[in-house]
Amino acid sequence: MFFVDVLETEGLGNRSYLAGGPRSAVVVDPPRDIDRVVAAAARRGVRIAVVAETHVHNDYVTGGLELARLTGARYLVPAGAEVAYARVAVADGDVEPVDAGLELRAVATPGHTPHHTSYVLQEAGRAVAAFTGGSLLIGTVGRPDLVEPRLTEELARAQHASVHRLAGQLEDGVSVLPTHGFGSFCSSSASGGEHSTIGAEKAANPALVQDVETFVRELLAGLDDVPAYYAHMAPVNTEGPAPLDLTEPRRADAEEIARRLAAGEWVVDLRSRVAFAAGHVAGSVNFEVDGQLATYLAWMIPWGRPVTLLAHSADDLARAQRELARVGIDRPAAAAVGEPSDWVADGDRPASFRRATFAELAAARRDGADVVVLDVRRDAERAHGWIGGSVHVPVHELPRRLAEVPRGTVWVHCAGGMRAAVAASVLDAAGREVVAVDDGFAAAAGAGLPLVTPSDDTAA
Repeated sequence: MFFVDVLETEGLGNRSYLAGGPRSAVVVDPPRDIDRVVAAAARRGVRIAVVAETHVHNDYVTGGLELARLTGARYLVPAGAEVAYARVAVADGDVEPVDAGLELRAVATPGHTPHHTSYVLQEAGRAVAAFTGGSLLIGTVGRPDLVEPRLTEELARAQHASVHRLAGQLEDGVSVLPTHGFGSFCSSSASGGEHSTIGAEKAANPALVQDVETFVRELLAGLDDVPAYYAHMAPVNTEGPAPLDLTEPRRADAEEIARRLAAGEWVVDLRSRVAFAAGHVAGSVNFEVDGQLATYLAWMIPWGRPVTLLAHSADDLARAQRELARVGIDRPAAAAVGEPSDWVADGDRPASFRRATFAELAAARRDGADVVVLDVRRDAERAHGWIGGSVHVPVHELPRRLAEVPRGTVWVHCAGGMRAAVAASVLDAAGREVVAVDDGFAAAAGAGLPLVTPSDDTAA
């Protein structure tokens, strides 16, 4: 009997897979931190014989090359991908043995990238699972706009053809096992669930129920923002990532933290947004280790800028270092563990700012306070409705658009509080008076705040 183990990388919304038989296995789209993969194989008591990439990834640094080197596995990379290292170039129809009676069959599925390849796991010649990477996702498909803008429509049409090809080749009961789609920005829209089959996708996936013209039109109209750091991932993966170094960063004292801030470096406080608002090093920014740390920090920081990490515990520091390495922020310049009192220079005091609810925002408006409402959600989120009179700057654009935020006390909100806290910390570091609205956006209407929808004549 075959097995398939799922390796979640929740912060990036991705999955990798370890699949095989009693003696050996294949790893599909491995994460950068391959120690997790090696441990999973050890628990199964199997040898990693094959490592397979569905495509050159745009959203994270792969661990595939290093895993293949470490284990001696055959490293499968689509033949159409131009890479700078030795690999087994796989083409449509190629078959790779995994274990006795178990093999992988490559299926060309261009769309997410021109060279994208899915892999069908076959037991005794019968398809049992499909590793679909960024092609057929659960309830959607991988986005086609990450390679080259001029290719986007062409790749969208190829995506439609590819998922139809997969669905036409495979029985309804075959499991669909994508890499993207669990919160990843590589997904063209929100994923429809955690588990699926070819039959379930045939019944509901827009790519399989819509004609190509409708599918392409709606797909292109619904594409969201692309994280800025994506531009750096494919080149790293094409050249071949360096081995991962997760040794502990050098510890910094308060004086060094102050020097790094003065030099324009980023000092990132990993504590909860509640703790950060109550007290923090002036000039530092807040990206919670329990939030989407890697996605938003890598999206917002000027690429290559040194980063110093401040954490409540050594465990939090290690978690953050691992997450950031997955997106190419390999070595923090320095780090410190403890509390703000440990990190501020002698004679200085921790900075702080208020947290509030939408009800408190509504009350401040009624009282005639000098209130600026800043919405830091993405364009696609704001399109469904916003607070009347609010200013809109998506959080990932805020560092370069600070001058657009009007004068006054800035009450900043997002959909749930995490991004508002990030934005509030950026504004606070820039010397603005800020209030972080730590509340769900659904509460805005109940608080009596005026909501605008795109159909309103008053839309602004």
